[in-house]
Amino acid sequence: MGERQRLRIPDPVAAALACPHCGNGMQQQGTALACRTGHSFDAARQGYVNLTVGRPATTGDDRDMVQARSAFFDAGHYAPLSAVLADHAAQRWTGGLVADIGAGTGHHLAAVLDALPKAYGLAVDVSRYALRRAARAHPRAGAVGCDVWRGLPLAADSVGVLLNVFAPRNGAEFARVVQRGGTLLVVTPGRRHLAELRSHVELIAVDPRKEERLAAQLHRSFTQEADEQFTLPLRLSHAEAATLVGMTPNARHTTSEAVRSRLARLPEPVEVTAVFRLSVYRRQ
Repeated sequence: MGERQRLRIPDPVAAALACPHCGNGMQQQGTALACRTGHSFDAARQGYVNLTVGRPATTGDDRDMVQARSAFFDAGHYAPLSAVLADHAAQRWTGGLVADIGAGTGHHLAAVLDALPKAYGLAVDVSRYALRRAARAHPRAGAVGCDVWRGLPLAADSVGVLLNVFAPRNGAEFARVVQRGGTLLVVTPGRRHLAELRSHVELIAVDPRKEERLAAQLHRSFTQEADEQFTLPLRLSHAEAATLVGMTPNARHTTSEAVRSRLARLPEPVEVTAVFRLSVYRRQ
């Protein structure tokens, strides 16, 4: 693989990036991204670039969680969620980058880019395991490592559509990078999300104040245009249900053996309801 092929970040995506040290624009230099003041960041073998400065607050999803997420998405279980995001983006995008903050494997970003043939995208995540997959999620997308709490390595007003699906939110940074009139699509779990599994697998409870905190973060710079909830009934094998649990933060609080043992007591297929809440915001 040649040098340029190793750095899997399209030119329009690189043009929207900003150096995390000094904020200057960046450009490709061989297998690295560099700014004019000399800060340089080498591409990983898989094609992404880590633009995290210092030690991040978390390392994000581990290898097993990312593998579970990839398997569950590839099986099509959450395809309706990707389709809803793509539809909203297609209705509202008028230019600028499509950025997915907390993108994981880049699955949702790829679906949105398929619906926007002229757009380019950026997957942002802190997990190196997720970034390895996100770097190859779509030919018009790149992937960078970043701790969202320390700022986004993006130029101001560079983003036309920002996706945030079950991921951390930095309201001030979202307002800085989303262009005026641009769109923010936030997906959070509904209160009854995966409720059928909770009593059997002891899943982490959904925070009832999540929506309240979201609105407080965004109200100064964004206007809410829509707030909708939709349910997705799932019929899963025991193995698929274990994969679903394994891709969530619950995987950090139990063992895969314990999850499989508890799921084995349930009738198969396991009937589960995913409940998503989609909040649509416009940048003022």
